[in-house]
Amino acid sequence: MTDLPDILLYTAPTMNGWKPLIFLHEAQVDYELVAVDFSRKEQKTPAYLALNPNGRIPTIVDRGNDDFAVFESGAILLYLAEKYGRFLSADPKLRSETIQWLMFQMGGIGPMMGQAMYFQRIARPNGHDDPFAIRRYVDESRRLLEVLDARLAGREFLVGDYSIADMATYPWARSFFWAGVDVSGLDHLNAWFARIDARPATQAALKLPWPRPSVFGEGDTEAAAAANAANYKEQSQ
Repeated sequence: MTDLPDILLYTAPTMNGWKPLIFLHEAQVDYELVAVDFSRKEQKTPAYLALNPNGRIPTIVDRGNDDFAVFESGAILLYLAEKYGRFLSADPKLRSETIQWLMFQMGGIGPMMGQAMYFQRIARPNGHDDPFAIRRYVDESRRLLEVLDARLAGREFLVGDYSIADMATYPWARSFFWAGVDVSGLDHLNAWFARIDARPATQAALKLPWPRPSVFGEGDTEAAAAANAANYKEQSQ
């Protein structure tokens, strides 16, 4: 009988959902993937809620640690970094800096860009147009990306070498198209995009559990946006 891999990952193709996939691919860690289907509300089943009380993705179960469950994407990255000793410096100052930028993504870029996406991609096409909210979240997202741009001046990555801070931030920042945020003039940020765009392991992770190129402004974005809005309308009924 073949031993199962330690890491069992429940996820979906979203900005948060890609984070652990990026780590696992970059670290070349074997794992088992379970794709969570939002249209079937699989993230709300009793079995899943027993692992993740918030009913969101991603979640991991570490079979190598008494089936220990970890939810919240930032916490998962920290757990994996500590378990495998990868992408988080042992130097106390660099470790702290990395965690600071990880929290910057979790507390700022993710929530703000997520709201920009929600009001433009879900609320507006379903008849709830709120220009004030859209402007608020788009402008704040742009400001946060300007903070990233300033941080990346003279640096290849956010803290030292490629780290969990980059893994957390990249899927969100790189989805500026889906959030309707202009990144023109942010040369350091765009150069950082190009460096991570060129990482085969990260790009392979972004194609799982299935490709979703529309969030990065690729493919038939209009059809994808319409399908996305319709899907969320059905889920809310």
